[in-house]
Amino acid sequence: MHCSIRMAYRSTLLIIFVLISFFSYPSSAQLKESNTSDSLSSEKGKLLNGEVVVVLSDLPDGVTGVEGHIYIAAPPKKVWEVVTDYDNHKKFVPNVIDSGTISDNGSEKVIFEKGKSGMLFFKKTVNIKMKVWGDSPKHLFFEQITGEFKVYHGEWILVDYQQGAGTFLTYRAEVKPDFFAPRFAVKNVQKRDCPLMMSAMKKQAESLLVLELKKE
Repeated sequence: MHCSIRMAYRSTLLIIFVLISFFSYPSSAQLKESNTSDSLSSEKGKLLNGEVVVVLSDLPDGVTGVEGHIYIAAPPKKVWEVVTDYDNHKKFVPNVIDSGTISDNGSEKVIFEKGKSGMLFFKKTVNIKMKVWGDSPKHLFFEQITGEFKVYHGEWILVDYQQGAGTFLTYRAEVKPDFFAPRFAVKNVQKRDCPLMMSAMKKQAESLLVLELKKE
């Protein structure tokens, strides 16, 4: 008798716990959404203060996700010109040895870049040919055609910040080398190189804008 009562009591507690968890879920979702909104606001403040925000992630099948954010005090059109200035990336983007446009049909370009990268004993010269396309001056996609990656594709996103007459620039990519490189090494390289690349885009766009304003 006592055993049956205890089992019934436990069953009742389990049902109550499940019901509480179920009806509490919307509140948890709202709290998570609120925290996400707060973190985005915090990130925006960091960017406006000149920081470069980089987030790395481990994706399935050994792929590394890279996401970089920076604020540039220049309009999207000027930032777009710099990001797509493939013939001159070798002149202002760190670690780019050579670069240029192979073909352009108006809606899609084929470009090449040769770069050097690595840390400590991990050194590598990388050659890659990519197709690039998008919606100027808002969204640019890129994907490897041939090169030394099993996976290499991503996007550039340009968001107009009218309050400051500038641009929030986002770089997203998924990468996996086609040569031996431990994931921690790939992540360390991206953690170092992504901010350098983003900062180079910022410096070039803002410098060109200043030169244009001086000519007016």
